[in-house]
Amino acid sequence: MSEIKAAQKQKQVVIDEIKEKLSNAKSAIIIDYIGINVEEANELRAKLREEEVDYTVYKNTLTKRAIEGTEFENASLEDIVRKSEGGIYNNAGQVMNHNYYFLQLAPNKGGEPTGKIAEAINAKWGSFEAFKTELSQAAATLFGSGWAWLAADEAGNLCIEKEPNAGNPLRKGLKPILCVDVWEHAYYLSYQNRRPDHVGDLFKLINWDVIEERYTA
Repeated sequence: MSEIKAAQKQKQVVIDEIKEKLSNAKSAIIIDYIGINVEEANELRAKLREEEVDYTVYKNTLTKRAIEGTEFENASLEDIVRKSEGGIYNNAGQVMNHNYYFLQLAPNKGGEPTGKIAEAINAKWGSFEAFKTELSQAAATLFGSGWAWLAADEAGNLCIEKEPNAGNPLRKGLKPILCVDVWEHAYYLSYQNRRPDHVGDLFKLINWDVIEERYTA
């Protein structure tokens, strides 16, 4: 009985350590990938909910377990996503997807795009509002977990892709530009089953300067 109690106690210690790491993860991720200061990171973190963070899990699994000793050990993340399968692909895809996700967010952003990406959106959908409606619909109706993407082909023509699980339009030869995370843990604590509300609020954080850079790169 004492051994069982000791094991249960140790399990709780581990759980508490994981919770502590995750509670601090979002600020670190935002600072690393967006380059904003601590105050701005904490502001954005509050909007995204610290419980709704899973990036570090995928990153650690990919770097520490999955690719060591394989053909992908020294490959770029893009090549891993393009060419791998199974567990390696799942974790690599989620690392890349979350890179794109966090990089496109910033406090006091939102609004409408300008520049080449605005021209391309208007050429495809006729208006920014029509584009928002279609992307929101794609995200809201994607069955199960996954991502809704704005992507472009080699000619710069835009499209919206619904990708299940760790899916990324890079696998289809497309350029990923903007993504909406519709894994349930990304929004459920704040929105429950109101996925469209999650998507609508996400548009208030989109940094269109980043989206423009991705599109024109």
